[in-house]
Amino acid sequence: MPEIAEVRVVAKVLKKNLLGQKINKIKILYPKIVESDNKEFVNTLEDLTFTNIKTYGKYLIFELGEYSFISHLRMEGKYFYVETSTPVDKHTHLIFTLENGYDLRYNDVRKFGRIKLVKTEQVFEDPSLKKLGIEPDNKSLTKEYLLEKLQNKKIPIKSLLLDQTIINGLGNIYANEVLFASRIHPLRLGITINEKEASAIIKNADEIITKSFECGGCTIRSYTSSLGVTGHYQDYLKVQSKESSPCPICSTPIKRIKIEGRSAFFCEKCQKL
Repeated sequence: MPEIAEVRVVAKVLKKNLLGQKINKIKILYPKIVESDNKEFVNTLEDLTFTNIKTYGKYLIFELGEYSFISHLRMEGKYFYVETSTPVDKHTHLIFTLENGYDLRYNDVRKFGRIKLVKTEQVFEDPSLKKLGIEPDNKSLTKEYLLEKLQNKKIPIKSLLLDQTIINGLGNIYANEVLFASRIHPLRLGITINEKEASAIIKNADEIITKSFECGGCTIRSYTSSLGVTGHYQDYLKVQSKESSPCPICSTPIKRIKIEGRSAFFCEKCQKL
């Protein structure tokens, strides 16, 4: 699943292609992808022009003046920018035909992604965005805020970092990397995290997300190949998907366990329980 850094890269690349482009026609091939009334979605957005593309956590926000549409890629959602004459892939579920002879196509093998029409001024009032916490590189993410959210939480810190109502945008890969950089065992309960550790989580989350964005993300290759992006943050991963490999700090073999169905990679020596 693309996380905050990858979604930001998608937005950055799409902006280069879409801003100023008018939508001539919209074709919905899989109605459930669009949460809004399909007819209203098409009638509202056709003939509008892309004015901006923003992100909020794992969400893409496509602005077209008075109206916008919010997009969550979920597990395998992808946007492709291709010539209109390009044959339509069987996993393409939504097509925006542009006035310049190109299409913006939404492709999703598992059909989990969702898109919703909203008024631009009400984007952050939408229930899906309103409930989200603070992004990991936002200055509003302070140790006081984090400690308050972790207070009395007898839940593994790994699970809490994946709670989008606390920190908005971190997924499994970056949560593992942040905990390793902070020297915190993924099974530590939220209630046990102290001020120093909370500060470390915030600092490392900021640095890791910033570095990953600069590198084009670490999963970008799987869903934006047509946009000409090659992410290489995977070259900097310390523990993610490195089970049995030596810890880069102490050479102890990296362990992998399951926490609430998600894989946690960590070093038993550097991240003591």
